[in-house]
Amino acid sequence: MTAPQVVVHRDKELMARAAAARLITRIVDAQAARGSASVVLTGGRNGNGLLAALAESPARDAVDWSRLDLWWGDERFLPTGDPERNATQAREALLDAVPLDPARVHPMPASDGTYTGDADAAAAAYATELATAAAQETASPPAGAGGGGVPAFDVLLLGVGPDTHVASLFPELPAVRETERTVVGVHGAPKPPPTRISLTLPAIRAAREVWLLAAGEDKARAVAIALSGAGEVQTPAAGARGQSRTLWLLDRAAAAELPRDLYPPSSP
Repeated sequence: MTAPQVVVHRDKELMARAAAARLITRIVDAQAARGSASVVLTGGRNGNGLLAALAESPARDAVDWSRLDLWWGDERFLPTGDPERNATQAREALLDAVPLDPARVHPMPASDGTYTGDADAAAAAYATELATAAAQETASPPAGAGGGGVPAFDVLLLGVGPDTHVASLFPELPAVRETERTVVGVHGAPKPPPTRISLTLPAIRAAREVWLLAAGEDKARAVAIALSGAGEVQTPAAGARGQSRTLWLLDRAAAAELPRDLYPPSSP
């Protein structure tokens, strides 16, 4: 696992635009190297802010959207099209505006589909879908191919909650302790809705790059704790690391409690 790198931007708007530019570059580089790219999306205000900034970027046309696989790090277990679902919000922010291949867009199951009311079965189905994609990679492995039942995601995006949760891995809950499964149902989440589906830390750590997004003064304490070396069960964000890069993208408000030696004074 890689040591975290920290980049601090002036405000959340600049952070979103800069993160969108970084993501475009990373996708284009991956497609040039391997023919396709794979990204795991996150919800929340920062994840959706990044997608909206990407939608507005003139550089978005540099991406071959038909050769991009999209996955999700977590999902609220709600009916298809519910406005609180991460997939619904992502479509509104970006996905409906770009020419994606529908077969390469992989939303987590909804509560009104095949797995009505059964988040654990829905999580198992998503794990199977990930494992199938990983097996296809293994049959013709690209450089740095993934393992452990998930594809080698090029970038996995995570928002950081004020309680240090990432995806739907909340402090002390069973999901953050999972060491074997790649996807789990989450029950009794402290943030509504209480039932969710989430990638686990082992799945997150299989990504080539993990980017953690945080903006606003309400995130400052969580960022400081996560980057202090705290334990991952109590501080899930501390356990989110990439194989080749772990990048924390912050605004100044979210970085307010960090010691300045963690990021260069020249950060934008």
